[in-house]
Amino acid sequence: MSKVFSAHAVSVDGYITGRGPGAGRGLGDGTTLFDWYFDGDTPSQVFDGFRLSEPSARVFDALAGRVGAIVAGRNTYEDSDRFGGGSPHPAAGLFVLSHRPAPEMTERQTLVTTGIADAIAAARQDAGDKDVGLMGGGVVTEALAAGLVDEVVLHQVPVLLGGGRPFFRALPGHVRLRLVDVVAAPGVTHLHYEVER
Repeated sequence: MSKVFSAHAVSVDGYITGRGPGAGRGLGDGTTLFDWYFDGDTPSQVFDGFRLSEPSARVFDALAGRVGAIVAGRNTYEDSDRFGGGSPHPAAGLFVLSHRPAPEMTERQTLVTTGIADAIAAARQDAGDKDVGLMGGGVVTEALAAGLVDEVVLHQVPVLLGGGRPFFRALPGHVRLRLVDVVAAPGVTHLHYEVER
């Protein structure tokens, strides 16, 4: 069965955006979280225009190559200007979890209003033998609380943003993780965990 994982750039103090995120403002003042996408000389084999350091390209492309569908939360969808009608991944369909209507969805985007389990099930079906990626703190937290996450990857950027949207929200209990891999790279440390069952 396909795996469900989250891979997210995050500050050392746990934020995935800076202050003032939103439509037309992206990550607010938190764009430094993604500098490592463009600060190297190794082109990504999955994303056009990304030039990463060699260790980051290896980690990033291995994860991106696994993705067959993505589940994102409504805040992530809106902050990213609805991904321009597409998906954050060049080859994967997008499933947006929201309790509000989203009238401007395109054929590459599917609105799911019936909860995280249904969103992940629909994404799994769309992904085939590939994995499902999760985007956004609310989606990841809901999926963790429901026991639906297999792996968590943190691309930890050495900055304290001091505010913004936190990655993790309140969980009903502890979630134990097992460290699988650590890759130190210029401007980012890639931390790969498996969720213990």
